[in-house]
Order: sequence, then structure tokens, then C-alpha cells
Amino acid sequence: MSYDLVVIGSGPGGYVCAIRAAQLGLKTAIVEKRPTFGGTCLNIGCIPSKALLHASEMFEEAGHGLEALGIKVGAPKLDLPVMMKHKQDTVDANVQGVAFLLKKNKVDSFIGAGSIPSAGKVQITKSDGSIETIETKNIVIATGSESAPLPGVTVDEKTVVTSTGALELSKVPAKLLIIGAGVIGLELGSVWSRLGAEVTVVEYLDRILPGMDDEVAKQFQRILTKQGFTFHLGSKVTKVDAGKAGAKVTVEPASGGEAKILDADIVLVAIGRRPYTEGLGLETAGVTLDRGRVVIDDHFKSSVAGIYAIGDVVRGPMLAHKAEDEGVAVAEIIAGQAGHVNYGVIPGVVYTQPEIATIGKTEEDLKAANIAYKVGKFPFTANGRARAMRSTDGFVKVLADAATDRVLGCHIIGKGAGDLIHEVAVLMEFGGSSEDLARTCHAHPTMSEAVKEAALGVEKRSIHI
Repeated sequence: MSYDLVVIGSGPGGYVCAIRAAQLGLKTAIVEKRPTFGGTCLNIGCIPSKALLHASEMFEEAGHGLEALGIKVGAPKLDLPVMMKHKQDTVDANVQGVAFLLKKNKVDSFIGAGSIPSAGKVQITKSDGSIETIETKNIVIATGSESAPLPGVTVDEKTVVTSTGALELSKVPAKLLIIGAGVIGLELGSVWSRLGAEVTVVEYLDRILPGMDDEVAKQFQRILTKQGFTFHLGSKVTKVDAGKAGAKVTVEPASGGEAKILDADIVLVAIGRRPYTEGLGLETAGVTLDRGRVVIDDHFKSSVAGIYAIGDVVRGPMLAHKAEDEGVAVAEIIAGQAGHVNYGVIPGVVYTQPEIATIGKTEEDLKAANIAYKVGKFPFTANGRARAMRSTDGFVKVLADAATDRVLGCHIIGKGAGDLIHEVAVLMEFGGSSEDLARTCHAHPTMSEAVKEAALGVEKRSIHI
């Protein structure tokens, strides 16, 4: 069997790449080691976590947010198995949707572990041990990433878990200790905190959410502390003793000092993710790697002709939507078109409550690059819709070039931030200025008015503060 393109991995990058290639007339196949499509994102990552985030937010709202609106209900009771069923139903609907789309677009599917014995060949090892080899003109590696391990700490997905295990807990832990204050740890910590867990976060750096806007991170830490989180920043975990009754976690200052032992029922290791290339045979095929990532050029080509790579296995942020855009771009390039990804306009979202959304440069980035800039900021406390919804935490910050007024970045903490960020994404994609945004009429009353007001604030002309 011979193809124009075989994609290894059916996550957001892989399945989108395969569908776009098929749309462009390429005979396309996709190889997936799981029995279901969608990769980490749909099966054990983005989608199930958002289902639990939403459900836990509703639980929190029923218990603490309705009475102030004149709605009296009894204390809510948690039915965790039903909540987990909601999560699984959400996953099932999404993975079945991907299967339908692949079939609709006439993409051939192979279930099994893919490997590359040489350029032009993909070997598929099926669950029964049988092996099938298919020929192809082009290969796209889209195998994603996996949870990064913490040296010296053994994960059993029962007491010491990764994000995978944290999405499958059979009961709410009394004490949840999270190693790592990044996006995944804080999102999952939020789920279990709202459901009743006492959450402690240990982070090696002296701040949460490394790489995000510092002002946003500081305010968010204050909000999470009010929600019940305890933080040990500038600290490292040196030992985890896990037993049937939970775990004892040894924590020391990152700079050295006296150790302390913290008790936990569940320990979540969330120190980041690493590219997943195990079993692909890349070294044998001659594909160059750099610290586990596939080295690619500006057209997603690896060191071997006919082999491309996208998503979490290559440079850049490990985000599903970045992988999707790369999937479209590489399919178009293989088809002879001019695929392109603008890496300066890729939003990032933390799906907590409130949400955080960011795009472009932070103030810290601009200072480090010696770029003169102006700041416009507007708090949700001054937004009428936010007051009406009792969602006044947070603010919008717009950063614009001091000379040209071109918007260089935007950072939002607040309810619905993940949706609000996209008008700035469109603006930045077209090279827009803060004045363009400030002069665009926004419906009243909406949360998006805060984005306009922040743009007005770049020239110190916000109306409502």
C-alpha cells in the first residue's frame, strides 16, 4: 500500500494535518497507537480536564455563589462517579468526532505503534504483535509529548500521579500536593480544591506560571491563596515516600537549607512535558534530535528528506492549537503550497477561575530586548458586566510599541479571558495598533469593553477609570 503522506499520531496536530492533506488531494493515512483518536489532548489532557474544570466550577457556584444572587439552594452534594461520567462522555464525543472527520475525508487509519525503518516506509506494530509496513512519499511525525518525570520520584498513578492519574481519582483527596506551579498543576489543583481538597503547591522557582506576565502571575497567586491554595516557592522536592496511607514529601529550599516533610494523600508531578519519540526509530532512520526534539527547518523538514515533524516534538510552545496550525501548514507545503505559522501570535490560556490568557510579548520580554513600549491597563472592577456577574477579579493589560503603537502583547486575567484574547490575536495578526482597538466599537455591557479600555489606556485616555 502506498501513500502520498502518512501521519504518525492523531492528536490535534496529526489529525488536522491528515484532514488538510486529504482536502488538498493527497492520498493520506494516519497511524495511532491508542484505540481511539485525538492523542493526549482529547483522551487524557485538554478535553477531560476542561470537563472537570467546568463541573467543579458549577459545584463551587452552587455551594458559594448563588445566595448573593437571591437564589437559595441547599448545600450541594458531590456525586464524583457521575462527574467522571460527564468527563468520559465529553471525551467519547470528541474522539468519535475525530474518527468521523477522518473517515469523511477518506483518510485511511491504522491502529498500532508506528515507527520509521527508513525514509518512505512506516512500520505499524499492532496490539496482537503483527507488523504491517506501508510505503509513502512523505511522513509527518506528530507524536506529541508526555509528562516529564522527576528524578528519584516513582509514579504509580495511584498515590503519586501525573496529570493522567489526576483525572481519574476515585475520591477527593483530603490533601493534594502538586509539584510544579505551571498551567497543568494549577488547573488540576483548582478542580480538586473546589471539590474539597487541601491543595499545596511546591515550585522550584520563586514564582508561579514561569514565562507568563509577572504582574498577572502575582495577582493570580493572591487569588489562588484566597481560594485555599498554599504555596512553597523557591523550593524543591527531594524525596517522596509513598505508602498505602498516602505519601510523605521531603521539601527543601531550592538554594539549600533545612528540609521539612509534608503529608499528602495524593502527589501530582506536574513539572512539565517532554517530546514523545520512544519507539519511532528516529536514530536508525537518521533523524537528528536535540534534547529529545526533532530538529526541523522553517518548512518543518527534518534532517531526512521526506520526513517532517510538528507539534510537541518540535521547538516552540507545547500547545494543541500551535500543533494544529503547524499541521495545516506542513500539509500545504507538502502539497506544493505556501504553508506558514505566525509564532508571534499564538495565544496561551490557563483554564482556571478566573482564567488567564496571554499573547505576544510580556513586559519582561520587552525590557530584555530593550524595546520601548507603552502600557494600557484596565481592571474588571470598573466593568459593568463584570460587576453584574460578581466576576471583578483581574484586569486587561495591552502592550504597544512606543514609536509605532503596534500592539506587541496582551495579558488578561479574568472571567472568560480565554475568549477575550482572540480579538487581540486578530488585531496582532494584521499588525494593528492600540488606537485601532481603542476606536473599535464594543457592545455594552460586555467584558470585552475592558479590552477596549485597556487599549485606550495606552495613551492614558481610558474613560471609566
